[in-house]
Amino acid sequence: MNSSILHITNGDSTTKYLQKLNLSGEFITWREMLCEGKTVTDVGSESFWKTRFDFLKDSYKISKKIFVEYTLKEYRNLCNKKNSEEIILWFEYDLFCQINMIAVISWLKRYRKEYPISLVCSGNIKDSKKKLGLSELSKSQIDQHYKNRIHLTQDDIEYADYIWQLYCSDSPLRLEAVYKFNPMSPFKYLATALEAHLTRFPSIENGLNSVENFILKTSNDYHPATNKELVEQLLKNQETFGFGDTQYYKKLEMLQSLFLTTKTAQLNIKGKKVLKNQLNYYGKLRNEVSFLGGVKKYSFLYYNKTQKLLKITS
Repeated sequence: MNSSILHITNGDSTTKYLQKLNLSGEFITWREMLCEGKTVTDVGSESFWKTRFDFLKDSYKISKKIFVEYTLKEYRNLCNKKNSEEIILWFEYDLFCQINMIAVISWLKRYRKEYPISLVCSGNIKDSKKKLGLSELSKSQIDQHYKNRIHLTQDDIEYADYIWQLYCSDSPLRLEAVYKFNPMSPFKYLATALEAHLTRFPSIENGLNSVENFILKTSNDYHPATNKELVEQLLKNQETFGFGDTQYYKKLEMLQSLFLTTKTAQLNIKGKKVLKNQLNYYGKLRNEVSFLGGVKKYSFLYYNKTQKLLKITS
């Protein structure tokens, strides 16, 4: 495995694991969560990073120092890697990873033209009942994934960039219309991830989106005693979202009025009514600052029966 290869990974755990396996080459870790908060199309631009920092600061209290040290410095390291013979992307099957993946490909399309780009993507594994992340694979499985990596064509790169442009647009309706219809796409987990993304708009039935309903349902089904226990169960049971504990704790904070107290993970009467679609909570949650990609979260509703989005005109 050539040392002039540049590996771009989905996170620090993957980078450390691949290095532990003595995978040769240089490593860059993509430290972002572009599935959350507002995004703009020009990845790496000043407006892009300002938009991301504003979101992370407001939503997760990330300081400028941490943002620079953790994210921007690694991005600048990426910018300095200009002599690689091949760029290999290591991403997983979930929504979190797939959105980051298409953003990175969009950046590569603009700033690394003519470079050979390939993709290693984990998910369905033979004899495994569940999808596996990269750091869950054995050395032999990693070696096999590496050997079978997908060499992206220019059409593949253009397609990923196009989906990224749609994700960052001010309407998800075009994305809804195209994401299913590319049977030749090498991105075999992207359609499922985008489907999960569209369900993150509030539902017509109770005003909560799929993630928020997943939280309420998990609480109701497992009766965890504490928020910590609830988050552990959410992390265990999620398959498509790929969120971390920080994101779930943030969502619990937003949904706190549907739980008995701030320290318990038990639903109150209101929470149970919302879960049963007997009470619509849209009006309580709606705001003008929540974004999914380039669109305001509460400008569209998701209708579960038809699996379609409806634009709110008023």
